[in-house]
Amino acid sequence: MTDLKAVLGPTNTGKTHYAIERMMGYNSGMIGLPLRLLAREVYDRIRAIKGDNAVALITGEERIWPAGARYFACTVEAMPVQVPVECLAIDEIQLAEDPDRGHIFTDRLLHARGIHETLFLGAETMAPILRALDLPAEGDPRSRFSELHYSGPVKTTKLPKRSAVIAFSSEEVYAIGELLRRQKGGAAIIMGALSPRTRNAQVALYQSGEVDYLVATDAVGMGLNLDVDHVAFASSTKFDGQRQRRLRAAEMGQIAGRAGRFRSDGSFGETGDCPVFEDELVARIVNHTFDPVDRLEWRNSDLDTSTIHTLMRDLAKPSGTGLLRQNPNALDEWTLRRFAVDQEIAESTNTKERTQRLWDLCRLPDFRKAGHEGHFRLVQTLHEIMADPDARLSDDDMANRLERLSSPVGDIPTIQNKLAAIRTWTYAAHRDDWLANPGEWRNNTRLLEDELSDALHEALTERFVDRRTTALLAGLKRDKGLMADIGKDGEIQVEGHVVGHLKGLIFEPVSAARTLEGKAIRNAALSALEPILAARLADIASAKDEAFSLSEKGEIGYQNNTIACLIKGSHWLKPDAELVGAAQAAADLRSSASNRIGTWLSDQMAKQLPSLTGLGIAERTTGLTGTAKGFAFRLQEAGAAIDLRHDDQSVRVEAVDREALKALGVRVGRVSAHIPDAQKPAAQKMIALLRSVYDGTPCPLAPEGAGSFEPDAQWNNDSLAANGYVKLGKRAIRADLAERLAWEVSKRRRESETPSFALPPELASVVSCPGDAFPDVIKGLGLAPAEKDPETGVPTLWRFNRRNRPDRSSQNAAGKQNARKSKSPGNTAKRAKKHAGKHRPGRRSGPDPSSPFAALATLIEPSPSGRPDTDPESKAHKPDTLSPSVSNTPE
Repeated sequence: MTDLKAVLGPTNTGKTHYAIERMMGYNSGMIGLPLRLLAREVYDRIRAIKGDNAVALITGEERIWPAGARYFACTVEAMPVQVPVECLAIDEIQLAEDPDRGHIFTDRLLHARGIHETLFLGAETMAPILRALDLPAEGDPRSRFSELHYSGPVKTTKLPKRSAVIAFSSEEVYAIGELLRRQKGGAAIIMGALSPRTRNAQVALYQSGEVDYLVATDAVGMGLNLDVDHVAFASSTKFDGQRQRRLRAAEMGQIAGRAGRFRSDGSFGETGDCPVFEDELVARIVNHTFDPVDRLEWRNSDLDTSTIHTLMRDLAKPSGTGLLRQNPNALDEWTLRRFAVDQEIAESTNTKERTQRLWDLCRLPDFRKAGHEGHFRLVQTLHEIMADPDARLSDDDMANRLERLSSPVGDIPTIQNKLAAIRTWTYAAHRDDWLANPGEWRNNTRLLEDELSDALHEALTERFVDRRTTALLAGLKRDKGLMADIGKDGEIQVEGHVVGHLKGLIFEPVSAARTLEGKAIRNAALSALEPILAARLADIASAKDEAFSLSEKGEIGYQNNTIACLIKGSHWLKPDAELVGAAQAAADLRSSASNRIGTWLSDQMAKQLPSLTGLGIAERTTGLTGTAKGFAFRLQEAGAAIDLRHDDQSVRVEAVDREALKALGVRVGRVSAHIPDAQKPAAQKMIALLRSVYDGTPCPLAPEGAGSFEPDAQWNNDSLAANGYVKLGKRAIRADLAERLAWEVSKRRRESETPSFALPPELASVVSCPGDAFPDVIKGLGLAPAEKDPETGVPTLWRFNRRNRPDRSSQNAAGKQNARKSKSPGNTAKRAKKHAGKHRPGRRSGPDPSSPFAALATLIEPSPSGRPDTDPESKAHKPDTLSPSVSNTPE
């Protein structure tokens, strides 16, 4: 039976040191830490004591596991809890209340155990919840080694040396860093977005004394050992991913507690625009008295991955106690639900192996901090490649992905973005079931991450540490003789100091250049630009496709910098690209670059919209009848779909034309004609972008992956067609799903022996429609309630709206009578004479073709054979009974 011990207390109490010392007294041990950076630090400490072969480092992005390893330093998520060890420790257990990661810490608290001893390390606020959960943890409360004092507000430029300034956005961090650079000579930068290697390098910059100030986010509050004497809060609010909120007292105490190390006292206060702290808040921070944690985040760990539905069911199970809160908004669960609404994916994820593969992909950490939607798109891309459990990312695929990230040049945000992206592939390389040759890529991704980390450290140091000499000032005193140069990364230097960057084809001065700018600097920079612009345009003209990119704003990038933008062309499918910058370059160079960009753009459109762009190629449409060509033309004008319910009744598509259109990627159905590959998320985005450029107004974009949605005022029939949707009632329904629903309704009517028939509520799932909105969708198909539940008013039986369909019985009777009369030769002449020149208003032999519901009037018509149509996928299909203008089934 393991001994449980809770080692609780504020910062600077030696909790982690104590746990390591206890582990060293056993033959084996494991410690789970909240950060990869801390795991690496602890790994190095234990390795120095026990030797390389006895210690393993295991994180999501790094795995060093010697065959004889007996001690494990891990991130909490990556702990191999199945490995038995004599002593096990979990650090920073108060993170069990974190909305994103808390359920992992809670699971370790409840289930991870050492053979002889288990240690829980964290804040004192966790003591009540541990007792409430009936965890038999022996308490070991600890006191701070030093005292913490409140010193009040101080101007940023008056802060004492060895101060850390805390801000909560990158913009604020950079602004304070530049202020300290101008006034104090420089500052080190610490943010959560930095890689561990970059963070260590910035910490070393501060610890070495090269700079006396540190500007950081709340990332500094988690386990970094710094010689900080004073912590100054530049803000007391932060954006937590959902809203801007004020920091809790415990969070502020965690950060302020970084002031003072071991026996040295520390202080904290405000600076900049931070409001003055209330006396009560100050007292709580100084005395470390914070509200106890009363609930922990929890997730069911006993998951049935037989299908996506059983997995979602088990994830949604409550804990059964108010102490453990089930959070359905975690990123991985949210991503899984997004996949589940895709009917094709939901149906194909029907085995344990496929479901586990999808769940593993959903749990990929969002290293890029791209938000839920941005992260989902990345996971969606990986799933398209690796949905099959036996599928792997190939060596060529990995090489292409890493090649785009391999250049360590660019500004700070550019390098940060590359680092975040490479951490994704480092994580993938440590999944043996994701890559064809994972062992080969682990070292490659690690080396690339180190290279980018070093480049980011240099970029931060260059920007926020003043290492200028008097050379620039001396050079500014003369108009001639300024030494100007341009680096390979687009960096423009005058007298050896950076005055700006060439981003794409545009020169952007740095802030330092503006403080020292003058005619001499501008002339030198512009003079230096001429040859580099010529070389860059030549590079663009011969660049490979991988070098270009297209943004959601219609900007064309080259090596991550904008070089052109889309402008209106002769047709929305034929946009033009206009160079941005390099106006002073030679015309022939600009023309060559423009032509290359145009070729690339055409290729990209052909890849994203193969069927739509293919319809514009005359050779492909040769042999189509006029009617079929008309459909092709209309789709080119509309986008992804056209609504056929308003078409002339006489327009019909024969089977041969339907098959010819299908070969071109066009599906002609009961309600619409649509292009399936133009309804995919990437294609929808491309269409919306192209329409926005051509029309001069933003084209709205349907919610990604939505089978239906309720459009707001910005939507009209044209924008719905561009996205591949038709309007049924108040909802926009994706055209292919509208076809499926129409067939299902037709099937129910044919199966009914009366004009009234039931439609099961489950049909709402066909179009991903909420149940309460489904009746309105059905009415949009031209149906009316035939019977309603007297209590709820919900329709229980439906019929076709008689106002919008002809009286079949009277027409059939009249037809039989006329047939009998026609047998007499004289009758024909008599009727012709009697009715010659007369018009009888109010009578017609069929539905009014101008009616929008005419297409629905013949829904229950029998097939020519007299037998109902039962196969929605049949290619040899009777003339469609839903619409008089087309004859097809949903594809």
